[in-house]
Amino acid sequence: MIMEIKEIMEIIPHRYPFLLIDRIVEIEEGKKIVAIKNVTMNEQFFQGHFPVEPVMPGVLIIEAMAQAGACAILSMEEYKGKIAYFGAINNAKFRDKVVPGDTLRLEVELLKLKKVAGIGKGIAYVGDKKVAEAEFTFMIG
Repeated sequence: MIMEIKEIMEIIPHRYPFLLIDRIVEIEEGKKIVAIKNVTMNEQFFQGHFPVEPVMPGVLIIEAMAQAGACAILSMEEYKGKIAYFGAINNAKFRDKVVPGDTLRLEVELLKLKKVAGIGKGIAYVGDKKVAEAEFTFMIG
């Protein structure tokens, strides 16, 4: 099931300039998701990070993974209309730069999902190269 921005905005509350996923290419509600972020020079954060060498901030790559994970949860009937919040970020690793022109593939697996909280693991790729990964705990409210 492919979802575009309009459908994504029906699931999570994020909006421009903070909506960091462009498309969902695979989703298994409550279990896993694969989403895409097309990184362009038009992103606001490139104005200051860094003007001479634009690099997507690592924290925004993690946020993009979290937004994808939130879509996998909040698309479930029992969580529609809720918001997923960060509880913790663990074991974050950044392996390469993400720059304008890259297509970021965000793969998130939900390891635990309870009524109001859970744990997910995300991996971000550019092509076949892993550029970042992290585990996150989230709360649903």
